[in-house]
Amino acid sequence: MTILVTGATGRVGRQVVQQLVARDAAVRVLVRDPSKADFPAGVEVVQGDLLDIDSLRAAFTGVRTLFLLNAVAADEFTQALITLNIARESGVERVVYLSVIHADRFVNVPHFAVKSGAERMIQQMGFSATILRPAYFIDNDLTIKDVILNYGVYPMPVGGKGVAMVDARDIAEVAAIELIRRDQAPGKLPIETINLVGPDTLTGTAVAAIWSDVLGRPVAYGGDDPSGFEQNLANFMPKWMAYEMRLMAERFVGDGMIPEAGDVARLTRILGRPLHAYRDFATQIAASAA
Repeated sequence: MTILVTGATGRVGRQVVQQLVARDAAVRVLVRDPSKADFPAGVEVVQGDLLDIDSLRAAFTGVRTLFLLNAVAADEFTQALITLNIARESGVERVVYLSVIHADRFVNVPHFAVKSGAERMIQQMGFSATILRPAYFIDNDLTIKDVILNYGVYPMPVGGKGVAMVDARDIAEVAAIELIRRDQAPGKLPIETINLVGPDTLTGTAVAAIWSDVLGRPVAYGGDDPSGFEQNLANFMPKWMAYEMRLMAERFVGDGMIPEAGDVARLTRILGRPLHAYRDFATQIAASAA
């Protein structure tokens, strides 16, 4: 049966599509602008979005399994609830949902609360589902590489408790494995939740030390200042979103993003290989800048 992928043009979604195609799955994607979509041969493209009821219904025709990824947005919760309702109405029973680690604990952060609510809806509607809960994306730091390289500062306020940063490639591959497992199952499987973490739980100081090592020159940690983080972000994103990112950073600093016992071993077993490490990412960036 066909697997529908939403959020397919983003960092994770695009790689989910590639992983599914590599595993010979029948894939359909829902995208706003097909002219900007560049997918492997055989991927079916439907134009629309998660609030376009007609396009959603068309996209779900003949689909058994859904990968639901919807990005941080002012109407994120509405997008998720509408999509899940249309999925259920269309006969879709199997879902892999990209949530976030500690969604049930960090509920003062809007997009965490949204994902916690969507998780509850998935459970109460009786889907056969895998809920994926990724920690902070390693790839987020692509946006600050110039600050690191040019100013010798690691500016993300990730705090001193530790954040188990995860690579988008690992997220996508686990998602694809779970989508195919759900899609090919002869019957309904129980709901499972998987924390998606990296192999190392890193503090801000530890991340700066990695950069110092791979660059061969000092890189300092910019410190635990979520308010300054908000002010910087407000220069290039909506103020409500910058404030939300501040709230998230406050949870980094106050609580960290700590994996549970066995998370790394479980992911290594699912993937059949080691997880990508932050040092590998930093080494690649350093080499490309040399």
